[in-house]
Amino acid sequence: MPYSSLLADVIKIADEAGEKVLRIYQSDFKVSYKQDESPITAADIASHEIIVKGLRSLSRDIPILSEEGAPADWKERKQWRRFWLVDPIDGTKEFTQRSGEFTVNIALIEDGEPVMGVVTAPALKEAFWGVKGEGAHKRDRIGQIHRIRVSEPQATKRVVASKNHMNDETRTFIKALGAHKTIQAGSSLKFCRIAEGHADIYPRMGPTSEWDTAAAHAVLLAAGGNVHTLEGQPLQYGKEDVLNPYFIAAGNWYF
Repeated sequence: MPYSSLLADVIKIADEAGEKVLRIYQSDFKVSYKQDESPITAADIASHEIIVKGLRSLSRDIPILSEEGAPADWKERKQWRRFWLVDPIDGTKEFTQRSGEFTVNIALIEDGEPVMGVVTAPALKEAFWGVKGEGAHKRDRIGQIHRIRVSEPQATKRVVASKNHMNDETRTFIKALGAHKTIQAGSSLKFCRIAEGHADIYPRMGPTSEWDTAAAHAVLLAAGGNVHTLEGQPLQYGKEDVLNPYFIAAGNWYF
């Protein structure tokens, strides 16, 4: 499949969802909670509906798995060689805290690998995208598009982390890196900061789901980086359990 032929349409869908999300973000929205006590707002639902409608009109033969959609049975999902993996809003805590560090995420998965990803940060007016074998790009606040690539780290490693997800395991890993400085970032933007060369490594020793990481993972791969489990295996998608194992995202220097 020529992934790049779909890219412009996927960016357009993500932008449309992001515009709706931003309007709700700027309003007096209410916060509800799911059974797992994670927050959800009208913006999550609105973004989901726009993305699913757009992707179905773009490619009716490719199934869609979204965090806010009805769960598909494993007997069905295990037959999917290719599927869309969507997080309508990653960083709902950042959304509710009004930090601006939340994202809209659309990924295309093929044979367990994220081969195309689009990440938009509506409140920051930034967007990132990457296609396997074709590189990664960023659209900045003034609409200019730049090709991005991971950087070679200096002696002092730039570790990207989130204050909402710091724990003892993560602190131990970071300390073992030696000289470092910590860069705060929310949601899937942590991957994107590495992809654009503004950070070097993101250790995640805590729970995430496949839709949380897939789109930004694709961007990082296209920018020359990698995402591996603690055992050194590439992070995979389309598993029976949608929870990710612990992982480390970094430029190509780490693995």
